Amino acid sequence: MLLCHDELGPLDVQRRDGRSPFVIVCDHAGRLIPRSLGSLGLSDGELATHIAWDIGAAGVAQRLGAILDAHTVLQRYSRLVIDCNRPLDAADSIAARSERTIIPGNHNVTASAADERARAIFHPYHDDIRSAVDHRQAMGRPTVLVAMHSFTSVFLDVPRPWHVGVLYNRDARVARPLLRALRDEGDLVVGDNQPYAVTDATDYSVVHHGERRGLAHVELEIRQDLIATVRGQDAWAERLARLLPAVIAAIPASNTPPSAE
Repeated sequence: MLLCHDELGPLDVQRRDGRSPFVIVCDHAGRLIPRSLGSLGLSDGELATHIAWDIGAAGVAQRLGAILDAHTVLQRYSRLVIDCNRPLDAADSIAARSERTIIPGNHNVTASAADERARAIFHPYHDDIRSAVDHRQAMGRPTVLVAMHSFTSVFLDVPRPWHVGVLYNRDARVARPLLRALRDEGDLVVGDNQPYAVTDATDYSVVHHGERRGLAHVELEIRQDLIATVRGQDAWAERLARLLPAVIAAIPASNTPPSAE
């Protein structure tokens, strides 16, 4: 068994009955490692860095959810155990290397061990999101999915100029107006599918729970140095809480999501 009976479960669910149309998810909120996996061969210092989790993303998600009264789901275990924003057949679902860091405990993982990680962490997390969306739809409640992430200011020695990235795949009905709203703030460098772009092969949450179900959605990436402190997390949560409802209010109701083109 991957998780012992006295270890935390993979989910931290807040405001399950929140009145907001928003459902906020944070795939890389935590950096816990199951005791059965030791430290995956990494030092405490390495497990505190961005390779293990999205620094600051959980704080923004929690604060944004509280301001909006939004159903919020945080995933507590490190993405190095299993990445909850990757399809299970992706090469980096269980990463053997992150940036320049080798992950010894992820080498030679058997198929059965990978399945156990998925059963213990990946599936409960996504089953809960799916169940929440199903319930909301059965009740006739509108749902807008927001996936919260963060990124490093430098990657493989290359500086990243963006303060925030707005990510999407085929359905840009939230992303496009949010891009404009963030750029209109006047103090931000905003990435359009930068520093990452959503694809079927590299992302799971917004593709599976948002795009494939026809729900309005967006994935957000905030630069980690801007949200490493409580003050920064509060500031970004307040900014997004101001912009997101206005963006959603301006989107025409439609059963057919517009193209990202």
